[in-house]
Amino acid sequence: MIRLSSIIQQFESEFLAQYQGRILPSHRKALAAMKVCRTPQSPRMLASCCACHHQTTVPHSCGHRNCPHCQNFESQQWLERQLQKRVPAQYFLLTFTLPAELRSLAWRHQRLLYALMIRCVWETVRTFAQNDQQLRGIPGAIAVLHTHSRRLDYHPHVHLVMPAAAMDANRRLWRTKGGKTRKNQKPYLFSHKALAKVFRAKLLDALTQKGLVLPPSYPANWVVDCKSVGTGEKALIYLGRYLYRGVIQEKDLVACQDGEVTFRYLDSKTQKTRFRKVPGAKFLWLLLRHVLPKGFRRARNFGFLHPNSKRMIRLLQYLLGLDPRHALTLIQKRPRMICPRCGAEMKILETRLPPGFVLPMPMPT
Repeated sequence: MIRLSSIIQQFESEFLAQYQGRILPSHRKALAAMKVCRTPQSPRMLASCCACHHQTTVPHSCGHRNCPHCQNFESQQWLERQLQKRVPAQYFLLTFTLPAELRSLAWRHQRLLYALMIRCVWETVRTFAQNDQQLRGIPGAIAVLHTHSRRLDYHPHVHLVMPAAAMDANRRLWRTKGGKTRKNQKPYLFSHKALAKVFRAKLLDALTQKGLVLPPSYPANWVVDCKSVGTGEKALIYLGRYLYRGVIQEKDLVACQDGEVTFRYLDSKTQKTRFRKVPGAKFLWLLLRHVLPKGFRRARNFGFLHPNSKRMIRLLQYLLGLDPRHALTLIQKRPRMICPRCGAEMKILETRLPPGFVLPMPMPT
């Protein structure tokens, strides 16, 4: 398997020289962290076997949220929290895409525009739920910001996982949208064209209020997708995959030779595997421009799925007879560290040891 750290070490100097005028401090920090992740240059951890007491050192992970090696445990924890808040309703995955004409503006004002996108997405679906004849209440939603396409191009969009349900706080009523369908005989939540119109109006108005200069032309029709995802588990697993662990997995790195990097991706339209070959420096740029501003939260919960509504969710699950522990079986357990001598489990004794740390010689018996 081709390691991302080896690609960084090979093309780092060329990348810094070629993209020096476009690199942000967050990009440099991510590059420096992923360069030494789980390499001999990283700090060490001291592990000891619980059975035979064999000791060894293993390299530290860098802990950066864009590193494909790291944050797997944090991603599993996020997924577990979301599955524990599952409610008995039909779930939908909504995708709100920023038009290409506004992407340069988004790049120049990332923190502001990303936050406005998430806020306007929530305000849009909240308005639709309050006006819907079957819901007439405050919905719940899980929003996740993505800035990449499957080809790793800059493509800001917001995914929203929401159940077709709403809470009427004034009347203390829980309402769900029934299994009514339209012409295509598929579960229906809202009109994607109407969602796009309202989202477009809200975001353009928010940008104007913030004093940002809009481009001279942008499309009148924006793209919003709304599709049913059943009970929602698979959609949450998909979003959790790219929540903490970067935009590409190392298993998708196919080749690194002749100054170029080849990676594979799944085409969203044809559902076929495609390959893309780019120069090494450009590949690093494709990765690093998806590093979010420091402290920016990619995932946010709204409505009755907000963390402050835990007690209400537990009450709903109890009254409606839903056991959230069933969905937790989909989560893969954290792999254990196995002793190479006896196969027993190993425990971490010390962390942050210097890179050149050498185990002391055992005392003679």
